[in-house]
Amino acid sequence: MKILKYNLKEQTNAAPLAIFRLFFGLMMFASIVRFWANGWIEKLYLVPEFHFSYLGFSWIKPIGNYTYLLFIICGVSALFVAIGYKYRIAIGIFFLSFLYIELMDKTTYLNHYYFISIVTFLLLFLPANAYFSVDAFLRKKQYQQVPKWTIDSLKLMLFIIYLSAGFVKLNSDWLFRAMPLKIWLPSKYDLPIIGENLMQQNWFHFAMSWSGMLYDLTIPFLLLYKRTRFVAFLFVVFFHVFTRVLFPIGMFPFIMIVSALIFFDATLHNKMIDFLRKYVLKSKRVLLSTPNFYFSKVKRKVVLAIFSVFFIVQILFPWRSLCYPGELFWTEEGYRFSWRVMLMEKAGSTNFKIVNLATGRSFSVNNTDFLTAFQEKQMSYQPDFILEYAHFLGDHFTKQGHKNVGVFADSYVALNGRLSTRFVDEKVDLYQQKASFSHKKWILPFQSEIKIKGI
Repeated sequence: MKILKYNLKEQTNAAPLAIFRLFFGLMMFASIVRFWANGWIEKLYLVPEFHFSYLGFSWIKPIGNYTYLLFIICGVSALFVAIGYKYRIAIGIFFLSFLYIELMDKTTYLNHYYFISIVTFLLLFLPANAYFSVDAFLRKKQYQQVPKWTIDSLKLMLFIIYLSAGFVKLNSDWLFRAMPLKIWLPSKYDLPIIGENLMQQNWFHFAMSWSGMLYDLTIPFLLLYKRTRFVAFLFVVFFHVFTRVLFPIGMFPFIMIVSALIFFDATLHNKMIDFLRKYVLKSKRVLLSTPNFYFSKVKRKVVLAIFSVFFIVQILFPWRSLCYPGELFWTEEGYRFSWRVMLMEKAGSTNFKIVNLATGRSFSVNNTDFLTAFQEKQMSYQPDFILEYAHFLGDHFTKQGHKNVGVFADSYVALNGRLSTRFVDEKVDLYQQKASFSHKKWILPFQSEIKIKGI
């Protein structure tokens, strides 16, 4: 009943929000630098001649060499967010530039990119520069207190992510077949000590699967409860560092570690701020502190209305897959943006045939003529990729002068260690199928079954 009596006017120390802003901005800046340093801008956005797009966003494409400028803008704005300089402008620019980068090519989709986008959206409305920021230094005034709901909104987002990621692990492949960990872990045989002793053991694969599920379902509650918070944070650090050692998942583990700090009391965050002031900034200047930061009555109502809609969407949207028939892991209808992290190992082989529907004459397409190896891999088992590429091929060969063009796919896919089976109805002309959010009837039925635990 306590949540029903939530006091929207209650104030709390601003330090946790300031530390979250600082670390989040620094992580984003480091991510942009890392992306650039690894040559991924050229590899993923400039080299490919064709880019897979999100439905409704086909107009968002890489902008040639100006793509580098886009990353510079994104990185600089992230740094400004971190230090809290021109925060409102900086967080807005970061949100728009990062969102543009995320939408440029669907092959680069990762859950943590989505996490960054939605957290940035929340930060657009939060007074994250109220305390310990360049903005506070310039206005010679900082706010020691902010509305408690501004910090709790970030905690709620982490709750939704963890619980969603935990509930989707309650399936027979993850719990009773230890898939796909049983496929991935043995390949880590070269890790010191544990490579040969643990990674090859069947019991360890199951232990990892079950512990991953239990971790996601319990860790937000353990972080929320003061008596278990420190131990829970140690679990967060261990879990994400260990995950980072096992799998190449970039900055995501570190982003989740620093995000978990938001659950700690302000005492810890103030100690961190004091440390930074003394040993990093080496500043003894004390700013005039104003006790409380308040939203105007109208602004508070608008922001809370936006947040209410936002969180309802975040709770329901991951479960939109229930509106589709068939096996989710097979059709992937409603799979993205649902916190299904590393739940499946899918491999495919999809080749295309261009047919003159009037004469029956045909020829095969060499995918390497149009796609990079990474793009072809992603396309080979994802239905929306297959359909978009089929339309690209149809348009391409129609423009070349071919008549009565039809595009047919010869596609086989293997899911979580099962035998490869035919994926797309070979008799369906994909060039005539329209891209939409409706069920794709040209995907052949899954020949096995993945059950939800207890059903």
